[in-house]
Amino acid sequence: MKKLLLAGAVAFFGITANAQLQKGNIMVGGELAAANFGLNKGAGYNFQITPQAAFFVQDNWAVGPYVRLGFSGAKDSPTYFTYGVGALSRYYISPGEQGVDSLLKHGRFFLEGNAGIGGSTISDGGDSANGLDLGVGPGYTYFITQNIGLDASVKLNGNLGFGNRGTTSSVDFRLGLNIFLPSKKAMSNIKSE
Repeated sequence: MKKLLLAGAVAFFGITANAQLQKGNIMVGGELAAANFGLNKGAGYNFQITPQAAFFVQDNWAVGPYVRLGFSGAKDSPTYFTYGVGALSRYYISPGEQGVDSLLKHGRFFLEGNAGIGGSTISDGGDSANGLDLGVGPGYTYFITQNIGLDASVKLNGNLGFGNRGTTSSVDFRLGLNIFLPSKKAMSNIKSE
């Protein structure tokens, strides 16, 4: 029994981030962004969720759609609703490209960019910002299992607005969860090994 537990632990902790990021695989998941809840007088809340899916067009490089929905506000203040839809591109940096050994053997750094249509509206009919959404930033995916990764990233987001407020920008810290679904070719390679 001890040998079986030891083998299971080695298999679980010996996971490396290679097979998940192969051409043809699919990444499905989402991000939880800018979640904060103020405690001081006049402080508010901010919550945003971004479901996403991406297809690996090459090893380490995935592209796909995303949808962003969120809201924020404070006591005795109007509520802001944010939304967006567009395309993302994520490139995972190979350990050799990082210039240093992998920070953790179970994860990979990535760079992500997005472009789409989005904006924000205010519940009391105040200024709105609607237009071209752009975002870019680095992140890190930690693989808790061979096919499930936890993301942490920092993104600079901008909206080149056509509404009342014009251009807006923000920096968000994001946490996410993604499931990496292998292609048929990847599954056959895993079975042959």
